[in-house]
Amino acid sequence: MIISKADLASLLNATYATPHDILGMHPCVRARSQGVVVRALLRQAIRCSVVDMDAKGAPMHELKLIASEGFFEGFIAKRPGVFRYQLRATFANGDTQQFSDPYSFLPTLSAQDLYLFNEGNAHRIYEKLGAHRCELGGVPGVAFAVWAPAAARVSVVGNFNQWDGRYFPMRPLGASGVWELFIPGLAVGQLYKFEIRHPAGTIAVKTDPYGTYFEAPPGNAAIVCDTRSFTWNDTAWMQQRREQSAQLDRPVSIYELHLGSWKRKPEDHNRSLSYRELAPELANYVQEMGFTHVEIMPIAEHPFDGSWGYQVTGFFAPTQRFGAPEDFAWFVDYLHGRGIGVILDWVPAHFPRDAFALAEFDGTHLYEHADPRQGAHMDWGTLIFNYGRNEVRGFLIASALAWMERYHLDGLRVDAVASMLYLDYSRKEGQWIPNKLGGRENLEAIDFLKQVNDLVHRYYPGALMIAEESTSFPQVSRPTSAGGLGFDYKWNMGWMNDTLRYFAKESVHRRWHQSELTFGMLYQYAENFVTVFSHDEVVHGKASLLFKMGAWHISEKAANLRALYAHMWCYPGKKLLFMGCEFGQTREWNHVASLDWHLCQYPDHEGVRRLVRDLNKLYLAEPVLSRNDFNAEGFRWVSCHDADANLIAYLRKDPFEQTLFLVVAHLGGASRNYPIGVPRRGIWREVINSNSEYYGGTGQGNDGGRTAFPAERDGFAQAIEVTLAPFTTTVFKWTTS
Repeated sequence: MIISKADLASLLNATYATPHDILGMHPCVRARSQGVVVRALLRQAIRCSVVDMDAKGAPMHELKLIASEGFFEGFIAKRPGVFRYQLRATFANGDTQQFSDPYSFLPTLSAQDLYLFNEGNAHRIYEKLGAHRCELGGVPGVAFAVWAPAAARVSVVGNFNQWDGRYFPMRPLGASGVWELFIPGLAVGQLYKFEIRHPAGTIAVKTDPYGTYFEAPPGNAAIVCDTRSFTWNDTAWMQQRREQSAQLDRPVSIYELHLGSWKRKPEDHNRSLSYRELAPELANYVQEMGFTHVEIMPIAEHPFDGSWGYQVTGFFAPTQRFGAPEDFAWFVDYLHGRGIGVILDWVPAHFPRDAFALAEFDGTHLYEHADPRQGAHMDWGTLIFNYGRNEVRGFLIASALAWMERYHLDGLRVDAVASMLYLDYSRKEGQWIPNKLGGRENLEAIDFLKQVNDLVHRYYPGALMIAEESTSFPQVSRPTSAGGLGFDYKWNMGWMNDTLRYFAKESVHRRWHQSELTFGMLYQYAENFVTVFSHDEVVHGKASLLFKMGAWHISEKAANLRALYAHMWCYPGKKLLFMGCEFGQTREWNHVASLDWHLCQYPDHEGVRRLVRDLNKLYLAEPVLSRNDFNAEGFRWVSCHDADANLIAYLRKDPFEQTLFLVVAHLGGASRNYPIGVPRRGIWREVINSNSEYYGGTGQGNDGGRTAFPAERDGFAQAIEVTLAPFTTTVFKWTTS
């Protein structure tokens, strides 16, 4: 059967939707002879032969050049069935090559794969869609697959075919919407995209939604990459994590950082450190400071530096800015070897409108909602995922699981959860569509969050799921089996906002705002909270944490900040602090500049850093400060109503009160002696004094401790006389002698 002129024209014009029907080898009867017809479309080829790999001596059958674009066709008689073959082609430059035909291979996805994908239940679909180095029938190459159900035609284009969509058109796999092609001979490092013809005839060139590695903008091409090549050395770490999977009340103190601006190389054009350069320096510092984890702001590939990684175009790919995927794996492995967990910011709430990525991927609103009342994010100018579409939900679940599987991450901090939960988030009346029950909750997004949390916990025991969620939505950090969303922890945004408002006041005004220090305890045990000061608090004109403090002189600001940190570390909840805040950075965070490490030579800044280090040491050494974070019996107010004294005092304790810490935060500007009731007689040893000279303070304190004396105070039968320095938090531990 000779190809028709119409089919040939369609193939050469890149409009033919099912290329495997034409290209490759097909049984055929010609002139009453049973045989096979072979067709090939080879760019810049001038001769082509079929090499019979099943016959002795591998005879060759020459094909006829039908069209100058490199279309060849030939009939091989007396071969009643398809046989194993290769193509031998001579190109215009005189080069001759022999290779397997991409159109001689069966699909790389099974019917079961496609069924589960369309149902949203192919949890590891990232192993099938995208580009994967593999062998088919002993032939090495790369299997490509992409979901584009509305496309009229899809081709793989890359530096291996001069980005020409006429060559390597893909085959549609039934009604699944998935297009697939195995290209033999391709290796790791090749650049590629998908050229998609829309139903209306327009053409878009898109990067791979499942791509694992990308070139830098403006090219943005995906790069064939083998994510399985790295050899991990963290077996002991991963085993320990699994064993701790049920222990949410363990010490968690997180150092949040932006990889591109933690440290830079001013002597080398102010460049950022690479993954491999960062790991040793960061591990040394984090170990010295006593943090248990680092939390990395998003490193999934993104085109715009100014988005800080929160506008993602590559949901499966560590950014190329700091190295290759293997380098990021090395970074995580190294930190694990130093006893440091790695948490990644993950962004399933929205994606940017960049034309090369997900937006209108196949000419339709595939990943996003078509109606802007559902699909357009009002605050960020981005698009919102359609969580009700099975394949979109599966895409995001696969992203979460792929990061955990490929890079051994210890948790995901899920960004902007509040924007996912509510259909009217940041919208005025008339700008949103109620759910099917008439309410404002995004039911599909809620189901998605429950599912992804359960699956991460099922497949990766001990991994943490943390919600950045700023509303009063109930049970965010409760198991889905109990009606919750299934997160392990939730950021305590209410405590953060109230506390910063209080500390921003000058001391003479603080007496009118005492409730801002105490209100949070009313809801403290409704969730598993992380007490947090993140990057969001030190940008966009909000000032650094140091400069938020309600004082005029830098030393007084530092004293306030030290008092705040000592209170924060003793208050219930896991801890998170953004980089630079630990030494009192003066200017706001700038994502294109290094932190101001030179400030650590000055006592006010180095003192803050020393205090944070010692607070972490105390937190790790004293289980009562972490194991009862989510147990109301682990906290008791001692004094919370003396607003005129600008004072709060509370106990951190075990349920049996065998270990007792008394925390006294004096946030006024005058010195005073003050009796505080205590539950035990004996010595209350001073273990932290934020006013210590070692931390940059005046040294006024309590001479190492105070002995309790009989006195009715604060509901107790004994008290201690505490010396309260200005803007100081003092921590005492009870001992019998």
